[in-house]
Amino acid sequence: MTTRVVAFGGGHGLSASLRALRRCAPELDLDITAVVTVGDDGGSSGRLRAERGGLPPGDLRQALVALAGDHPATRRSAGLFQHRFIEVPRADTADGLAGHAVGNLVLCGLMELLGDPVAALEHAGAMLGTVGRVLPMSCQPVGIEARVRGADPDRPDEVRTVTGQHQVAVTTGLVESLRLTPDEPEACPEAVEAIGAADWLIFGPGSWYTSVLPHLLVPQLAEAIVSSPARRLVTLNLAAEKETLGLSVADHLAALRWYLPKLKVDHVLADAKAVGDPEPVERAAESLGARLVLAPVAVTDGTPRHDPAALGAALVPVLGADR
Repeated sequence: MTTRVVAFGGGHGLSASLRALRRCAPELDLDITAVVTVGDDGGSSGRLRAERGGLPPGDLRQALVALAGDHPATRRSAGLFQHRFIEVPRADTADGLAGHAVGNLVLCGLMELLGDPVAALEHAGAMLGTVGRVLPMSCQPVGIEARVRGADPDRPDEVRTVTGQHQVAVTTGLVESLRLTPDEPEACPEAVEAIGAADWLIFGPGSWYTSVLPHLLVPQLAEAIVSSPARRLVTLNLAAEKETLGLSVADHLAALRWYLPKLKVDHVLADAKAVGDPEPVERAAESLGARLVLAPVAVTDGTPRHDPAALGAALVPVLGADR
């Protein structure tokens, strides 16, 4: 029996989750859909978004590559998608390709050619032989704004608005509230449909304010998440990022409830070493209706990164329960 899984996020966190699910897919007969944030305004994605409009392609590209097939040709294509042009020094003009990932340019080209982001992602998925589907959370790009206390270290009590996903991600202050612009972006219809048909919804790991929580601020997505008959899993991060400095592991779970009060969760997956004292995290999980599952899911070199093989091994008994 096929198990339909929808994973929410963006960037490296979602990529780790998808690589883990990719490893589980044969054993559990998973049908994987990634729903990806579209707020990126930094780096290659930010340049393309500013110069050409349309969806920022970087997080979408990373999700596609994470789900790429195992055939040598598709692995080579995945490597090409990730390749970034190096700067070629020229005296007369700037190098416009420098820093761009090839896959970002391919996705922009497909979106212009086909006029439909979903069709473009399906075509790119066919090029990479993806095991699963990648969808944007909205077919229009969104902005991310945060009210941040202490963004200026010289004024620790001052609250100011920080604008743009990149600026929110690197802020050193305490994020007090988050909003999208426009306030109520329209959800990708195919994403809403996938949520309604899912057996599991998976949130995290990833940058909490810029990759995970934005999904809960899209009204149609939030409504679909709350009303879906699927079970829900939250995978917690291994360490605080700049945007979540001062936020405890338990606070990450509280933030989910703050932005979507009706959210109920079945399982919270965390690394025991990252959690430390499990009691406050257990209480926070229980407040969402969830059971805390502790497993060694980090890479062994000491860096705060999820190991796709270890994460996949931890996911199998959770997603495979009651089959």
